[in-house]
Amino acid sequence: MDSSAPAKHPQPPVGFVPTPSARYRQHRKAAQLLDQPGHPRPLAGPGSASPSEARMPAEPYASGARVLMWKQDPSVDEIGTRKAFLPGVVLAGPRDARIVLASSEPGIPPVEPNAFGDFVTMPDTPQFDAVHTFAVVRQTLTMYQRALSTAGNPMPLPWHWNSATDTAPLQVWPYGLPNVMNAYYSRTQACLKFGDFVPNGATARVYTCRSFDIVSHETGHAVLDGLKPQWLHAGNPPQTGGLHESFGDLTAIFLALSQLDQCEAVIAQTKARLHDKTFLADIAEQFGLALGSTTGLRNADNDLTLSQAGTEVHAISQVFTGAVYDILADVFALERDPALEDCASVLHRVAGWLRGLLLRALIAAPDAAASFADVANEMLRIAAEDGKPQAVVNAIRDRFAQREVFGVPAGFASDHPAGLRLAPLVTDAPGARQDRRACCGTMNLAEYYDVERVLQAEADALARWCAEHGRPGAPLAAPLALATVTVTDDSGAAVGTTAVVHLPAPDKRAAPPALPLPDGPQPATP
Repeated sequence: MDSSAPAKHPQPPVGFVPTPSARYRQHRKAAQLLDQPGHPRPLAGPGSASPSEARMPAEPYASGARVLMWKQDPSVDEIGTRKAFLPGVVLAGPRDARIVLASSEPGIPPVEPNAFGDFVTMPDTPQFDAVHTFAVVRQTLTMYQRALSTAGNPMPLPWHWNSATDTAPLQVWPYGLPNVMNAYYSRTQACLKFGDFVPNGATARVYTCRSFDIVSHETGHAVLDGLKPQWLHAGNPPQTGGLHESFGDLTAIFLALSQLDQCEAVIAQTKARLHDKTFLADIAEQFGLALGSTTGLRNADNDLTLSQAGTEVHAISQVFTGAVYDILADVFALERDPALEDCASVLHRVAGWLRGLLLRALIAAPDAAASFADVANEMLRIAAEDGKPQAVVNAIRDRFAQREVFGVPAGFASDHPAGLRLAPLVTDAPGARQDRRACCGTMNLAEYYDVERVLQAEADALARWCAEHGRPGAPLAAPLALATVTVTDDSGAAVGTTAVVHLPAPDKRAAPPALPLPDGPQPATP
């Protein structure tokens, strides 16, 4: 065959071959996110479910719901949006017994589940933001309840306002603070509110509700406030405020590590060395970038000590967070054995134990004015009671000692004796006040500063001055009398009752107040 002869079906130049546009590829990627699996398997007949599946409840909401959510901040491209499963009952809103999405302005209309009972919606829409925010709050609460149940202390983790007669849920407002560069938890409003804003020099709006870290951080404040109601008040020593802020940041880290796909991403990114650069240690990356930072709002992998932090709660919190992050890395390194167990599985397991250890230590700490040493000593005690190896207990002690939380007596530099409580090394000065200016919105709400007492003191001082300078004010009005009167029809039959207020008789001796008259001729007095 003559190779020089023209082919019967010549190939056109590559440039002439139509290729999908970037816009079309983006459309296909979004459409694939919304794809649903096939219909459920029948309970009987060919292709039927297994006996264990057949025993599952047949109610439409009993098997939980799938959601599409951000698994990290939107700026963490390697994680992005992924499907997740919420095993509990989730109704339109979304809502459940403990969490409800606010639907009044400036809320988002309730999101209805699709035909499969799932909440899989298109990203960058209000409906997606509502589902994502609910999912992170729900996962956070579930994570800590599981931590206590695993340790043999199951409890529902009440919100601050819950009681035997008040089981009201936490309200969540994804768009609760329009054009506000903030987010907060409020106990008086029984809610979480998230802001949105356009950074300087940018055109795209940043939604704090889309941040996995920010939503879990604020939910952490709500969880801890339900357990330790006095800790959130600004009148506590600075270290108590640092514990609250640190718990929020650690909640974001622990929630990420409660999900195997994120554990796998961390292991792949760091080659199983947690002190290498990783998205896990950066808290709220997108928000930090919007404020001009090169990383997130805070860095969990730091070397700060208490003597360097002063009274600024933002800095103090990073001392405690950094110590716990070091403990996580140490215990992971001690228990890691790639020949026996996958590294991501070890990280997932170690983080699960450590978050339970921290939560139990916080519960056991004093109800007011708690210090870092209070919580660290409880962590040492509980770790020993859990039967952890001596190397793990020593790691907890050494990491807090490096942060100047407590000092290690001479002679105990090797194994930590069981039951030994260590004295604080760096303490808050007597009467030291918290500096919360760099903290999240929660820590800066007026309701935690006892501002109403200050305002009332100023009003009381004004009343005393008026009383002392001839302004006693009018006497209190006589109390109103309330009576119930039966209403009858024309025949005299009773048709209902109504309440009637009897006003006190006017004092005929008191002259009516004089009213100013306009200038000019005055009307004659009759």
